[in-house]
Formats: sequence, structure tokens, C-alpha cells
Amino acid sequence: MSDGKGDVWVEAGFAELAHSGVEGVRVEVLAKNLGVTKGGFYRRFADRAALLEAMLERWREGRAASIAQQTSLDGEAPRERLKAVIQLYSERLNPEGMAIELAIRQWARSDENAAAAVASVDAARLKHVAELYRATGLEAEEAEAQAFLFYCFIFGQSLLFVERGPRKRSQLVAKSAEKLLN
Repeated sequence: MSDGKGDVWVEAGFAELAHSGVEGVRVEVLAKNLGVTKGGFYRRFADRAALLEAMLERWREGRAASIAQQTSLDGEAPRERLKAVIQLYSERLNPEGMAIELAIRQWARSDENAAAAVASVDAARLKHVAELYRATGLEAEEAEAQAFLFYCFIFGQSLLFVERGPRKRSQLVAKSAEKLLN
């Protein structure tokens, strides 16, 4: 993917994945959405399976790099870094990113390659956040459990529609986050 030629196809694939799931990621659909012929696709990818593998690779690598960056201390206290990650995911909702995440997880239920990509990303998420909790003084097992709860909160809060309005929602998220930081 470093040559950049397939990037437009991978991005179109992600857009379609978010919209209609892996079943909707078809060469004909992507070509139509891009306003080009299928020939350009076949100059870059051998087939649809190659595109899907490129999408999984891009997602896995992108998420791993993002997680490493988001959890890097860079002179910050571990609790402050954890708080910043919570704020990042709770204050800036990303509907397209969440749609892609959910679609890949659904895809992983029936595809070994997608399941391996999800497992790899989840392992990286838990590892990096557990390292932050260990830096606060928790023992390894306790840090791992806390990291698990952390990600349950991060994903769960983004899926819930709180009927109290945006201000009440942010207050509820902040109060809940305090429990993860104590």
C-alpha cells in the first residue's frame, strides 16, 4: 500500500463497509461510487479478496499506531494520559469511525482474517492501557482488568443514547470516567 495507488480503493471500501457492511464492498459498487471503471481496480488488486485484506491491514496498522500514540506518556502522568484518552473518545464522537469499527467486528464473526485483525487491535488496546494502569502502581493482573473495564466504558458510552441531552451526557461520562481513574 505504500505506493498509494490502492489508497482510493481502500478508502472507498471503508466508506462502503461503514454504509452496508462487508457484503456491500464490491468492485462494481466501488467503481460506480468513484466514477471510474473496474479496470483501475484490477490494475491495483488481483481481486476483491486482495482489497479486503488491504482494508484489514490498513485498519489494523492504523489503529495500532493510533493507540500507541494516544497512550504515550510523553512526560504526562499516567492518570492524566488515561483521562485524555477518555476525553478523546467521549467528547469527540466519530460516527463514521464507529460504523467502520462495528462493521469490521461484524465481519469478524464470520471471517478468520477479520477476526485476527480485531484480536490484534484489541490486544494492542488492552496492552497499552494496562501499561498506563501499571504505571499508576497497579499490579499486572489488576491493571489488565482495569484496562478491560476502560475499553468496555470507551465503546459502551459511544453506543448509548443518553436521553438527558448533551450537557447531562457529558456530566455522566465525566462522573463515570472518574471511577476508572481512581
